[in-house]
Amino acid sequence: MDPVISRRALNRATLDRQFLLRRTTRSVIDVVEHLGGLQAQTPHTWYTGLWNRIEGFKPDDAAGLLSSRELVRIALQRSTIHLVTARDCLAMRPLLQIVGERSARGAFGRRLEGVDLDELAAAGRELLEARPMTFAELGRALAERWPSHDPHALGQGVRWLVPLVQVPPRGLWGRSGPIAHTTAECWLGFEAPPMTPAELVLRYLAAFGPASVMDVQTWSGLTRLGEVVESLDLARFTDENGRTLYDLPGAARPSEDTPAPVRLMYDFDNLFLSHADRSRVITERGAATLKSCVGKNGVLPRIILVDGVTAGDWTVTRTKGTSTLTLHQWEPISVMEEAEEEGRRLLEFLAPGDKHAIAVADGPFRS
Repeated sequence: MDPVISRRALNRATLDRQFLLRRTTRSVIDVVEHLGGLQAQTPHTWYTGLWNRIEGFKPDDAAGLLSSRELVRIALQRSTIHLVTARDCLAMRPLLQIVGERSARGAFGRRLEGVDLDELAAAGRELLEARPMTFAELGRALAERWPSHDPHALGQGVRWLVPLVQVPPRGLWGRSGPIAHTTAECWLGFEAPPMTPAELVLRYLAAFGPASVMDVQTWSGLTRLGEVVESLDLARFTDENGRTLYDLPGAARPSEDTPAPVRLMYDFDNLFLSHADRSRVITERGAATLKSCVGKNGVLPRIILVDGVTAGDWTVTRTKGTSTLTLHQWEPISVMEEAEEEGRRLLEFLAPGDKHAIAVADGPFRS
C-alpha cells in the first residue's frame, strides 16, 4: 500500500521546490529552468515572482537576460505566455505544439478553411523573420495573399503553426513596447533537441510534486500522460482523498511542521495554476473568495500566502510620489507584523524611488 501524504505535507514539499520556504541564491537562469518557466501573460508582474524566490533579486537581473536572448517569452504550457530559458523554449515548444493547435483550431479553424496551412506557416515565417510584427500587422500582410480570409485568424494561425517569441522592449522592466513577434529560431540562432513527454513529467515533478497525472496534465495542457507517468521509476503516495500521487524518488519532502514565511505572490503565479487539485495552497475559504472576485478575464488577484496557504490579496496604488501597498485580509492574519514587513520589502523592490506606506483592509479587493 502506498504511504499517505497529508495536504500540509504536500504544501511544504511544493513550497520548498518553488523556493518559497526560503529564497535561493541560484541564478535567474537556473531558477527559471528549474520551475519550467514562469507564466508571464503580463509584461512585468512576473518579476515579483522571481523576487519572491531569489535572494537579492533585482529587475535588471532578468531584463538583461531578455535583452541578451537568454530568456524569452513564448506561448507554451496551456497555450499561455511563459518566461523560459532559450534552451527550454526550443525544447518544450515541439512537445507542447499540440496544446496551442487544439486551442487555435477550436477558435479559428473554420475561418481558415481553404488556406493551405503549410503555405500559411511559410508565409508567416518569412514575414516575421524579415522584421518583428504585431499580430495585427501580420494579419494585414497575410490578407494580401488570402484576401477572402479574416486577417486576425490568419495571424493566429501562424501563432499556432510557428514558434513565436515576443521581442523586447516588451517585457523589459520599466519599459513598454508593441506586442511584436519573430520566430524562436530566428531570434535565438541555434537548435535544441525536443523534450520528450517523460522528460517533461520529470521536470514538472521537480518543481511541483508530489502530484497526480491530472496535475501534470493541468500544468502542461497535454493529455494522455498516464502511460508516460506509469513507465517512469517514481515514488508513489496516496493523498487524503485517495488519489495516487507520484514523485521523484530522491526529492526532498520537508516535515509538515516546517515554517512557511509570508509571501506576496503575483497574479499569474504558476503555484496556483499547475494542479488539478489546488487545495494544497488554496483553502476552501480561499477558493470561495477567488470564485467571487476573479474577473471575466480569469486574472487571479495577487495572493497573500500565510503559513503556506491563501489568506488575502494585495494591491499597490501610487499618489503624489507615495506608493501604498494594501493587505486585503480575507480572514484575520495572525502574523500581520510579518506581512507588513514583507510588504515594505516588496515596495522597496517595486517603487524604490517613492515614499512607502502599508495599509490593511478587511475583505478581498474588488476592482
